[in-house]
Amino acid sequence: MREDMGDGMGEPPGAGQQFTGVVPLDLVAREGGLSVMQGMLEGRLPGAAMAKTLNFRLSRVEEGLIVFSGSPTVDHLNPLGTIHGGWAATIMDSALACAVMTTLAPGEGYTTVEFKLNLTRPILPGMDELSCEGRVVHRGRTIATSEAFLRDAAGKLLAHGTETCAIFPIEKLAR
Repeated sequence: MREDMGDGMGEPPGAGQQFTGVVPLDLVAREGGLSVMQGMLEGRLPGAAMAKTLNFRLSRVEEGLIVFSGSPTVDHLNPLGTIHGGWAATIMDSALACAVMTTLAPGEGYTTVEFKLNLTRPILPGMDELSCEGRVVHRGRTIATSEAFLRDAAGKLLAHGTETCAIFPIEKLAR
């Protein structure tokens, strides 16, 4: 388990270090999306356990903008020896959806309706850290769209994609 991810049970490892768990919906309902995403970046709130599994982390948060950074490993290979497209799809879905989350007002929830990505170059084991930037393209009352770009350390495009999210009252997400 990565040291900066805490104990995996929702216990913070220390100030400024990211960890995984589930954010209480009542907190999201009170604070809104930008505050929650900033809390994840600062290590006050947990991020998704999937990020730990796939070795990526939240690295930048602004309204309408999210950046995740990560390094796929040999644990993420497909049978032909390149990084499985699911790794790229997951970091991109995270950036695409979380960019939309930063626009949520208190009381709003959201979910992904669809996303599409294009892989433009192979992702190989041993590549330096990759960066995935997601930006909101349109934010309406009930629908938001976003775009994301996955790049290597030299800035070469590895993948790009778009996403549509539905926005609704957060109580519809009752757990």
